[in-house]
Amino acid sequence: MTEHPTSHEGRQPLADRPQEQARPRQEAAPSGLPSDIPAQPSAQAQVPEPPAPAGAAAPQAPAGPGGPSAPAVAVAVSPGTAPAGRREGDRLRFVGAATRRIARGLDLDEIVLGLCRATVPAFSDEILVYLRDPLPVGDERPVAPFVLRLRRTDRLRLTPDVEGDELVLVPDPDPTPAAELCEVRSGSALAEVLRGVRPVFGDSAAARTALGELLGSDHPLPKGLRAILAPLRGRRRVIGAAVLLRRAEQPAFEPDDLLVAAQLATHTALGIDKAVLYGREAYIADELQRTMLPDSLPQPTGVKLASRYLPAAETARVGGDWYDAIPLPGSRVALVVGDVMGHSMTSAAIMGQLRTTAQTLAGLDLPPQEVLHHLDEQAQRLGQDRMATCMYAVYDPVSHRITVANAGHPPPILLHLDGRAEVLRVPAGAPIGGGGVDFEAVELDAPAGATLLLYTDGLVESRLRDVWTGIEQLRERLAAAAQLTGPDHAPPLEALCDDVLDMLGPGDRDDDIALLAARFDGIAPSDVAYWFLEPEDAAPGRARRLARRALARWDLEELTDSVELLISEVVTNAVRYAERPVTLRLLKTDVLRCEVGDDSPQLPRQRRARETDEGGRGLFLVNRLARRWGATRLSGGKVVWFELATRV
Repeated sequence: MTEHPTSHEGRQPLADRPQEQARPRQEAAPSGLPSDIPAQPSAQAQVPEPPAPAGAAAPQAPAGPGGPSAPAVAVAVSPGTAPAGRREGDRLRFVGAATRRIARGLDLDEIVLGLCRATVPAFSDEILVYLRDPLPVGDERPVAPFVLRLRRTDRLRLTPDVEGDELVLVPDPDPTPAAELCEVRSGSALAEVLRGVRPVFGDSAAARTALGELLGSDHPLPKGLRAILAPLRGRRRVIGAAVLLRRAEQPAFEPDDLLVAAQLATHTALGIDKAVLYGREAYIADELQRTMLPDSLPQPTGVKLASRYLPAAETARVGGDWYDAIPLPGSRVALVVGDVMGHSMTSAAIMGQLRTTAQTLAGLDLPPQEVLHHLDEQAQRLGQDRMATCMYAVYDPVSHRITVANAGHPPPILLHLDGRAEVLRVPAGAPIGGGGVDFEAVELDAPAGATLLLYTDGLVESRLRDVWTGIEQLRERLAAAAQLTGPDHAPPLEALCDDVLDMLGPGDRDDDIALLAARFDGIAPSDVAYWFLEPEDAAPGRARRLARRALARWDLEELTDSVELLISEVVTNAVRYAERPVTLRLLKTDVLRCEVGDDSPQLPRQRRARETDEGGRGLFLVNRLARRWGATRLSGGKVVWFELATRV
């Protein structure tokens, strides 16, 4: 929680007055307070800004800026020592300054802190603030029972400075004891006082009983303390209570002080309502953004991934930037980064729809330019002015190639293993949502050990620099990071992402940022076996023989029986429906992956075979023996794959 320094509207700080030398400097929280109470702020944050109303204590010292300083002493100002008009003006200035201070808070802790700093010691010697637990939000029905929790207590006192003759404001190490929790029972004295809404003096019979219930039977008020009990009522219901206390040596509260307490309680309660609603909106925004982005990245074969997302600001936590990594058939992976215009809930919702559309199109294994074309059509269906940029790339670890299509997005940067950072030449294209634009894809080399960086314009563009200047700075940053690890050693991926974000300066956070980094490991040609099988009855037997030879070459003979059985079942099913040659591919990485492709779009489904059925048990065996398996529809057929652990 950020504690703002106390403002001094209408009143000089104690240390700045020529006739006074009191200055606060203690920062430690008073002992005996609840553990969740923040420590006292330092320096001027301890000093109340408004003038004290009639009846409050004020430190006095001999006047004369050039004369010797003398110890300041707290002298109680009696109600009759100042004219009534002056006292009324002091009260109005105090209320104005105090309510402004309370209104400056954005979250719950800041508002409660503002109330405490405004009232202690200018209006009271101590304050205890109780809030409903849990606090209801908006029209939400409160949870029964009605429980108040001590949120904060503040108590300051003047004490001689150990280093001089001055008086300083410090936290009182002996605060008024109070119970942390209080259940407000229906029909009790405390419930009646809270229902009445108006502040009451603590010496009335009802208030004494109510204070006993609030503070707890084990924590009676010390004799001589003067108290005001002020209910905190929000827009619809009572949400808490504040207890204002003065010591016996201070003047008693006056009737007009009830009006001051009422004003402070009203502004505090409305501010708390505002903070709770704001907190709920921030929570909804965080949840929306979290669900729109992937919880975790996949771990496809031959590539390592890392990502980062930064909102534009704490007050604008949602935006239209997104990233994704989608596994594709053939051990390929689609890498996507996009940016919808704006930072509103609408932008986030459109981003979520476009991301879902991109995942669906990727599942159909469409070329990158076709994916962008369909995204463009989807953006037009969502409404006018639904503009977005997008970069869509497909990496193949077997061929060590990457196919990239761009829709108005900043170009990717490829960091080579030798430390050279290259801005890839990809046709810019037009943003999606404009309609009637053709997108172009390019195929580029993706050597093993290289790192591809996809990002949104918030990383490279701001009010202080144009996008191409930012891209050049990013390229230099990547090259410098690679030099630290030396040649033939790629920098760690997570550390590289953090280092990239460190290039952002104070004025560079104008937009949210999405970052996706991919380290290309690839699959060595010696770890790949690929064949074509004619769709005939002899195909399963030939597939078994080819797989047996490949396993022997890779020293994986212990998998021979399982692989032959599973390949036989999958190839048999493919040959039954295929009209063109069936493809068989084995990939050896940390697992053994088998892929069988054919030209039939019908996906196999596991079913329970009856005892009289001759077939229907192939996928049951695949499901029982394989580590993982699946089937993906392609534009020209389908691929059925399964994986086995290489160590049994």
